[in-house]
Order: sequence, then structure tokens, then C-alpha cells
Amino acid sequence: MALPNAYAQYKNSKILTASPAELTLMLYEGAIKFCNIAITAVEQKDIEKAHINIVKTQRIIEHFRLTLDMKYPVAQDFDRVYEYLARRLVQANIKKDKEILEEVLDHLHSMRDTWKEVMRINREKGVVC
Repeated sequence: MALPNAYAQYKNSKILTASPAELTLMLYEGAIKFCNIAITAVEQKDIEKAHINIVKTQRIIEHFRLTLDMKYPVAQDFDRVYEYLARRLVQANIKKDKEILEEVLDHLHSMRDTWKEVMRINREKGVVC
């Protein structure tokens, strides 16, 4: 099967050649994707699939927290937001609560959109990210 292999190679190449800013955007996109899958799984009462995808979302949030550069004051603000999202994901996983997941998803969309705007502004200024 050449097609799936070609797609996997393309995805791998895309990740390996991405800038740090693009990798961050990809992680936000992944967190949104996994959160959406978890919401659908909760709706379908697929507990295992919901759990797996909530944990994937949690891991991305944890990665964001671990890679914050705390020498910048804004990093503390991000840490508080990520900590809140991590707590909400634990609650959503325990309860398999769609509403909590939708709340987390809203925050992820907002953060992703803000990140995209920062990337756009930096591109216009000629700043390499």
C-alpha cells in the first residue's frame, strides 16, 4: 500500500521541517482533534475511546506546561490556564462529561486562534518563528 506510506512520510517530513511556532500550532490542532474525538466517544458511550483521547489531550497540555519559559511573566499566566485545563480534563475523564470537554475545547480553540494571530503578526513583521 503505497498511499498510506506516502502520507506517513509526508506527515513525518512536515513535522521534521516545521518551525517551533508551527510545531506549537500542530500541537494545538492535535489537542483540538483529540478533544473532539473524546466528545464524540462520550456521546456514543465509548468509554475506552473517550479515555484514550482525553489522555492524549492531557499529554499535549502537560507538554505545553513543561516547555514554558518561566523567565517571561506571561508564562505564569499560561501555566495557570494549562493547569486549569489539565484539572478539567481529569474531571471530564472521571465523569465522562461532555460539557467539561466542550469547555476545554472552547479554550483550546481560543488559544490556537490567538497563536495563529501571533504567527501572522510576526510573519508580517518579518520575525522568524
